[in-house]
Amino acid sequence: MMEVLHAGLCDLVMGAARPGFGALGVPAGGASDPAALAAANALVGNIAAAAGLEITLAGPTLRFPRGATVALTGAPFMATRSCGAPVAWNETLVLAPAETLTIGRVESGCRCWLAVQGGLVVPEVLGSYSAFPPAGFGGYMGRALQAGDVLAVGAQTGEVHVLRATPPAFGSMRSPLRVVAGPQARGFEDAGLVSFFSKPYQITAATDRRGLRLAGPAVAYARGELPSQGVLPGTIQVPPDGQPIILGWDGPVTGGYPVIAVVVTADRARLAQLKPGDTLRFVTLEVERARALASAAWIIEELA
Repeated sequence: MMEVLHAGLCDLVMGAARPGFGALGVPAGGASDPAALAAANALVGNIAAAAGLEITLAGPTLRFPRGATVALTGAPFMATRSCGAPVAWNETLVLAPAETLTIGRVESGCRCWLAVQGGLVVPEVLGSYSAFPPAGFGGYMGRALQAGDVLAVGAQTGEVHVLRATPPAFGSMRSPLRVVAGPQARGFEDAGLVSFFSKPYQITAATDRRGLRLAGPAVAYARGELPSQGVLPGTIQVPPDGQPIILGWDGPVTGGYPVIAVVVTADRARLAQLKPGDTLRFVTLEVERARALASAAWIIEELA
């Protein structure tokens, strides 16, 4: 059992994605960095798709009446246990009965993931445990956690292997975000394309899991309106105001705005750590180069 004593800014129960329901208007969703959640689950002995928490910017205070084996991955947050001791990131952590885990504000980045041995027990909806707040289903009651919520935890194995996870090296968050040209890239004015690939953009406050809205040099599309087309997370659309939007994990499955570029798969995890106020630049790659980039894997090892 896990009790929510204090809710964070946005604590969502997340597991695997739910692909295959685009015809119903339902995006695949799931954890914004599935590899980070899978690593947290590996640290506590769960399967990769077990339900955990995705925590954004400021986290919750959680109490475990019967104790728990947990792990945190992703962006580092200020976090302590009942005794006041700081919590290690990317390691197995054993909490005693009635102990609390307090996750404060993020230190750098935007999101982290919490796994609990046994997984959080929530109903499966369309093949996934992940919350989809825009439609109010999945996860825990289709919403972010609130103070007073009590979540069931799956059966504990009783076995504890203290493990450490080493995340892949993404390079500096200040490095340009790598993209491939979108299907309508040639329809943008030359000056706009030059600005898009040479000037910085800032992430605005109107940003969430549906999309990252940017503010910077306006980009003009010169060929008029378009019919709707299929879109995926990482798609960069340009609405009439010329300010790009990077579609997120809970974003629409179709869109009528022109697509100037698409974030390469190897850089999707970086999107999860961008927050309002951050700045970013773009650099374009050829499709063949983007396909050749392998997504680096987490390394899990047992501590002596």
